[in-house]
Amino acid sequence: MLRRIKTFSIIFLFLLVVALLTALWLLPGMFSAKAIPPEWEVKAARFIRHLATPSHFLKMTNPVPFSSEALAEARHHFADHCAICHANDGSGKTHMGPNFYPPVPDLRDPTVQAMADGELFYVIHYGIRFTGMPAWGKGLPEEDLDSWKLVHLIRHFPNITPEEIAEMKQYNPLTREEREQQETLDQFLSGEDVLPQEHHH
Repeated sequence: MLRRIKTFSIIFLFLLVVALLTALWLLPGMFSAKAIPPEWEVKAARFIRHLATPSHFLKMTNPVPFSSEALAEARHHFADHCAICHANDGSGKTHMGPNFYPPVPDLRDPTVQAMADGELFYVIHYGIRFTGMPAWGKGLPEEDLDSWKLVHLIRHFPNITPEEIAEMKQYNPLTREEREQQETLDQFLSGEDVLPQEHHH
């Protein structure tokens, strides 16, 4: 019975969102990614996402024991794959973060921290449609320990230290300019003649 009610609720909310989007179709800037989502849309999207998360995920607790090793692995993974949008400290304050619709959330925010472990895992593993959040999970959910380690890191973000953030920087992907500088340095250290690099704008 509860499952049927939940299904009807999701269908109703989906139809409501479709109706609202249709009604607003011709408004200027309606489909601009630079627009700031209104509060009602943020709350509605959050509520629908929660309803759309399978109930057994909402009841899950993190099966990966918390340890400094698990947290270190999560920091390295996050710095390499996630920080370009979310920032090393989880704030979402990056060049790309504010340009998504909706903007990349602050993972330290109480609304994110209030999510169940399994709900955070579900978002990481499966992603969220029509947003910039991809599905990072590999294989079956029960095999995806990396995403569970990232849940530990999300819980840790409100207390992350400057030392941890500094360590994560070495795992961030290099920009084109940084790669060229590194290649020039490697060539110099190997004794090769190094030509001046062209300046890119």
